[in-house]
Amino acid sequence: MMQQKASVPERDDDAAAEPDALEPERRAWQIDVEAHGQRVDKLLASSLSAFSRSHLQEVIAQGHVTLDGVVVASASRRVKAGQHLQVTLWPTAQALAFRPQAMPLPIVYEDDHLLVLDKPAGLVVHPAAGNWSGTLLNGLLAHHAGAAVLPRAGIVHRLDKDTSGLMVVAKSTPAVTALVRAIAAREVQRIYLALAHGVPTWRELTIDAPIGRDHPHGGGGGRQARAHGRAVPRPRTGRQRPAVHAAQRAYAPDPRAPGRARASAGR
Repeated sequence: MMQQKASVPERDDDAAAEPDALEPERRAWQIDVEAHGQRVDKLLASSLSAFSRSHLQEVIAQGHVTLDGVVVASASRRVKAGQHLQVTLWPTAQALAFRPQAMPLPIVYEDDHLLVLDKPAGLVVHPAAGNWSGTLLNGLLAHHAGAAVLPRAGIVHRLDKDTSGLMVVAKSTPAVTALVRAIAAREVQRIYLALAHGVPTWRELTIDAPIGRDHPHGGGGGRQARAHGRAVPRPRTGRQRPAVHAAQRAYAPDPRAPGRARASAGR
C-alpha cells in the first residue's frame, strides 16, 4: 500500500503555449511499511489499475518515475518505507489519436449531410495500432466541427490503406443512421477493380462467407459478407482477370504456404 500525496496535472511551457495540448499527469505517493521491499513496476501496477504493467515498465524506462527525486533506472528497483515515489503519465498514442489534423481532402461532392471523397492509396482511414495519426478520421475532425460528435467522425465504411476509390462519409446523425441501415440492407453497391495472378476458370462468381483480418497462420472469425465477382477481359489479349479481392484470395496460390491464398492488390 502507498499513501497518495498528490495527483495534480502540471503544465510545462510548451503545453501552456498550446491550449488544446493534452497535459501530463503527475502522481506522487509515500511508501508505507506494507509496500516496503516491493518492485516499482508491481507497485505502480497495483496503484494505477488503468494501465498495464508492461506500459508502466515503458514509463519507467523513459525516465518518468522517480524515488526521492532520483530517476528510477530499473523496473525491478525495490522501494523502501518512507521513500517518495512520483510518476509522470504522458498521454498515450491512443489518447492522441482522435484529434483534428488539417490535411487536403480530395472531396468530389459535399452538402450539409454527407460528403464523397476520392481516397488515395496510402491513406489510412481509421486510427489503429501503427497508425495513430495522419488518418482520414483526423482529417475529417479538422474539416468540419460536426465530425467530433459523430461515431467515427461519420465514417460508415472503409477502404484498405492501399486501396483507392470513392468513400461516402456522413456529416450529420440522420445521415449516419440512414447510411448504416442502407449498407446493412445491401441497398448500397460497392464496386472494386483488382488485379490478380493467373487466369480464372470462371466468368462470374459469388462468395458468401465471413471476411476479416488476414491471419498469416489461419483462423476463423470475421463478419458475414457477400461479394460478386466478374472477370473482365484484358485489353487486346482477351485474357481474363478477376474483379474482386475475395475471389482472387480464393484462387491465387500463395508461394509462402501450399494451399493458401495470397492478396495482390485492391479489394
